[in-house]
Amino acid sequence: MLTNAAIVIGTFAVMELVAWAVHKYVLHGFLWSIHKSHHTRHNHLFELNDVSFVFYGVIAALCFIYGTETLDYRFWIGVGISLYGAAYFLVHDLFIHRRVKLFGKTRSTYLRALDIAHKVHHKTKGRDGSESFGMLWVHPKFFRIARKR
Repeated sequence: MLTNAAIVIGTFAVMELVAWAVHKYVLHGFLWSIHKSHHTRHNHLFELNDVSFVFYGVIAALCFIYGTETLDYRFWIGVGISLYGAAYFLVHDLFIHRRVKLFGKTRSTYLRALDIAHKVHHKTKGRDGSESFGMLWVHPKFFRIARKR
C-alpha cells in the first residue's frame, strides 16, 4: 500500500519535470506549429495545442492496460500520470486560462504566483524567449511579486 502511494506521488512529481521539459524543448521546439495556438488569442473553447495531451493519455492508458491485471507498478504509474493530468486541467485550463468560468480571484499567494508566472510565460508570443515552463513549481521571484499584490 505504501509502495503504491509512493509510486503515485513519485510519478506525479516526475510528471512536473517531464511536462516542463516537453513544454520547453518539444512544444517550444519542433512542435511549435501545434503549440503556437496556445500563445494566440482566440475566442473558442479548444485549440490545436490540446492534442498534445493525447501523448500523456496514451502513456497512462498503456500503463493501465498492462498493469491492471495484477495491479503492479504500471497501474500506479498510470494513476500518477492521470492525477497530474487532472491537476493540469484544473490549474492550467480552468484556473489560469479560465476556459470555463469556475474560479474567481484568489487570496492564495501560491495560486497568484502561479498565475503571474504563466502570464510572464505568455508575454512572449513567439517560440523563443519565454520563461516559466512548468505548471505547479513556481520560481520564488513570482511569490515576491504575488505578495506585493
